Amino acid sequence: MASNPPYVPGASRGASLADPARLRRSRRSELAIWWREIDRLLLLLVLGLMAIGTVAVAASSPASARRLSTSAVKLDDLHFFYLHLRFQLVGLLAMFGASMLPKDVARRVGILLGFTMLVGLMLVPVVGHEVNGAKRWLNLGMSLQPSEFLKPAFAIGLAWILSWRARDPQLPVIGIATGVMGLVALLLMAQPDFGSTVLFGGVWFVLLLLSGISVKKIVATGAAGIGLMVAAYLFYDNARNRIDAFLGGGGEFDQVALAERTLLAGGWTGSGLWLGTRKLSLPEAHTDYIFSVIGEEFGLIACGLIVMLYLGLVIRVLLRLMDEEDLFTTLAATGLTAQLGGQAFINLLVNLQLFPSKGMTLPLISYGGSSTIALCLGVGFLLAITRRNPFIDREGFTLPGGPARKRSKGQKERAT
Repeated sequence: MASNPPYVPGASRGASLADPARLRRSRRSELAIWWREIDRLLLLLVLGLMAIGTVAVAASSPASARRLSTSAVKLDDLHFFYLHLRFQLVGLLAMFGASMLPKDVARRVGILLGFTMLVGLMLVPVVGHEVNGAKRWLNLGMSLQPSEFLKPAFAIGLAWILSWRARDPQLPVIGIATGVMGLVALLLMAQPDFGSTVLFGGVWFVLLLLSGISVKKIVATGAAGIGLMVAAYLFYDNARNRIDAFLGGGGEFDQVALAERTLLAGGWTGSGLWLGTRKLSLPEAHTDYIFSVIGEEFGLIACGLIVMLYLGLVIRVLLRLMDEEDLFTTLAATGLTAQLGGQAFINLLVNLQLFPSKGMTLPLISYGGSSTIALCLGVGFLLAITRRNPFIDREGFTLPGGPARKRSKGQKERAT
């Protein structure tokens, strides 16, 4: 005796579960829910920065292509621009794909990615290939930099560990998080990658502060950080040379000095696209020092606009988290934002000759393969984690032993 097909609400008699029309309606419904729950303003800010990056890489590509051309191989002036478009396309697919994940799935994917990239970091000193004196890449048919993909995964994984405290305040989450940070720092310094170590340490410190660490531990952590910086200066030649060059003012052809002169060469309005000349002597014009190229060709007003976009992105996330009820969501979103904003802040300071050279790209703007895709993936995780149903009331989370968080004005109105 044949069994009856399962009942599907709203389905017509005899309709199949594999009905193409119904599947299309289901996909449209999922997209509608995603569009309603996503932070559209945050998405707009990210897309705006990526659009600026497309133009900026087009402006800087000739300088880098000519610098890297040889008598045997001559690169097209827009060589890096064409590659950047491909990386941006892959990055956008990763970003939108990750943003559609439910929060729990995004957390699991981030943790799994973190474990995978930690294994990758362990393999880098053994089978990695070296570029510009640093061994940071794995050749897997394509060049992959594990530390770039570890950045968003690190923020999510650390937030997951620290959020255990909300369930059991006796768990040694601070010690576990510190142990993870120590392992990552050792693996990064083995490459060596001092700049990324500083960035990871900053994200770790921000999340510890937000998780409710005591004042004594804050002071001890700060003292330990200063001690590690001193140790890096004493025993790490690359860090010592860069700090000495920064404190000594550098020379006429010092990278940071060249970047500052290039940045200021265009004045307020810039010389115009492809009309800059100082960029031609600038190393890594399409990556580390792309902000200086923007200053020369588009002016300081354009540079100010970029700074405002980064500030707007950070402020937007913080405002969205003000009435968030879930501790993991607050920690993960803050960590992802601190990673992106911290990297941008360091890059801007280097270009302004206010910080030693770090070899760090300008997020969402600089040319990059692993960097561009990983940053877009991180933004996708951020969009997924901060998704919220506008029809659900939010009460606010309470840390163990801490005061209850107040509800927003809108929540109070709905409650009454």
